[in-house]
Amino acid sequence: MITQETLSFRTNGRSTSNISSQINDIVTRSGMQSGIANIFVQHTSASLILCENADPTVRSDLESFMSRITPDGDPLYQHTDEGPDDMPAHVRTVLTDSSLTIPFRAGHLLLGTWQGVFLWEHRTMPHSRSIIISLYGE
Repeated sequence: MITQETLSFRTNGRSTSNISSQINDIVTRSGMQSGIANIFVQHTSASLILCENADPTVRSDLESFMSRITPDGDPLYQHTDEGPDDMPAHVRTVLTDSSLTIPFRAGHLLLGTWQGVFLWEHRTMPHSRSIIISLYGE
């Protein structure tokens, strides 16, 4: 069996948002007992990460790291059509993931105790983001 849904999120600018529960709700509603969930973000300046869900300093440290290796306004970049955070946002997306695949069983994602699925907004201004959840299972 295959099912697919699209989730929409409004971000607050550069930050991470835990979207695990929204994805898990789709898995539960599907009625499937086991399979895999593919989660895909339809944007080139936001990404998905499977990350620590308990201590927010992990995600702030990741942001600090990304800011160091992909600084806004770096003169290296030619692509600045939408401002100094434009190309760094694209680099961040390429370095992380546009999709994740996570198994599920008994109607729930099989995430580890400290794992969460996060939408990572790489632009400094708020944006609307669409995420497609495709479930394959029985």
